[in-house]
Amino acid sequence: MAYIYPAPGVSNIQAVLTITTNGGTDTVGLVVPALQDVTVNNANDVFTWTQLDSGSKQQIATTATNSLGMNIVLEQDTFFGTAVSGEDAQTAGIFGLSKDKTKIDFELYLGSTDGASTSDGKTISGSGYVTGLAPTVSADAPVWVSPITITVDGDYTVS
Repeated sequence: MAYIYPAPGVSNIQAVLTITTNGGTDTVGLVVPALQDVTVNNANDVFTWTQLDSGSKQQIATTATNSLGMNIVLEQDTFFGTAVSGEDAQTAGIFGLSKDKTKIDFELYLGSTDGASTSDGKTISGSGYVTGLAPTVSADAPVWVSPITITVDGDYTVS
């Protein structure tokens, strides 16, 4: 069995989210640091109906709603952007991509299966929009933390 092992803190093995602008001039992409947790959602809708000749409801799966949800600890340049020339996602930052409703491409590397190599891990990718930002800070949690959702436009690609 090959369990997915994201190896927190181990370079090039842990779960990594990279964002680029869809159709932009990105060549490197924006690597989102300080992921706290990640949820990959693939929720098929179901159409339900009843028939007079059956005591049970009938159902059929329809299109799916896909999204990535996570919490991140905010890092200033990643969240608000930088002045890096030619890298649209890095310039805009997560907040700018959300505020400007910029369509993005994403790649989520899930981690390796043995905790020692990067060649055996899977990547989930697609296109969508950054939504759901809600930064918070408190005396008990004295760093800014925000949920972030990437609503996926279409299907996931697994490689």
